[in-house]
Amino acid sequence: MSWGFLRDLLSGVNKYSTGIGRIWIAVVFIFRLLVYIAAAENIWKYEHDEFECNIKQPGCENVCFDHFFPVSHIRLWALQLIMVSTPSLLVVFHVAYRENREKHHNQKLYKSPGELDGGLLCTYLISLILKTGFEIVFLVLFYKLYNGFKVPRLVKCDIRPCPNTVDCYISKPTEKMIFLCFLVATSCLCIVLNLSELSYLVFKYSIKCYLKRYIKKRQ
Repeated sequence: MSWGFLRDLLSGVNKYSTGIGRIWIAVVFIFRLLVYIAAAENIWKYEHDEFECNIKQPGCENVCFDHFFPVSHIRLWALQLIMVSTPSLLVVFHVAYRENREKHHNQKLYKSPGELDGGLLCTYLISLILKTGFEIVFLVLFYKLYNGFKVPRLVKCDIRPCPNTVDCYISKPTEKMIFLCFLVATSCLCIVLNLSELSYLVFKYSIKCYLKRYIKKRQ
């Protein structure tokens, strides 16, 4: 697939984000998307062809591979990248809605259509919650599907049609393990950034609302 759409989406959201949000976009674009395209995709490209078992029983190798790799790492990462990036579309759509509303009424309805306030702030907070939720769900999914964040050198398989317990070998396990740890670490970093931005925005606008009420009360 072409990753240009995802790049354009992240670039478009950048101008509506806070400082922490821009760091999140940089981490996703540089440390996840570019690493995925430049290196990780090639490492797992021939994972099925390079998966070898010490027996030539027809069907045994395919069944064992399907058991230990029910979903390809690389396809799951691609899905994760798409899912954690698409909530940002909510912000883009909301800004577009504001701009179209101003055009329809032919007057200035907002100080700035892209300013984080009111309904747009709620949309932005929802997008942060969704992104954090997707990150956590995919980390749990990875852990459950592969019994932890590890790539073993050798797996033992006794599933039919294998006649007995056979040894199967995974190609480039050390290299895959390094990239797996790197991608899991960047995913955790994105969760921390999302939660930090969420806390910052909630705290900032809570203080703002409190000050407004205080000033009105004093008046």
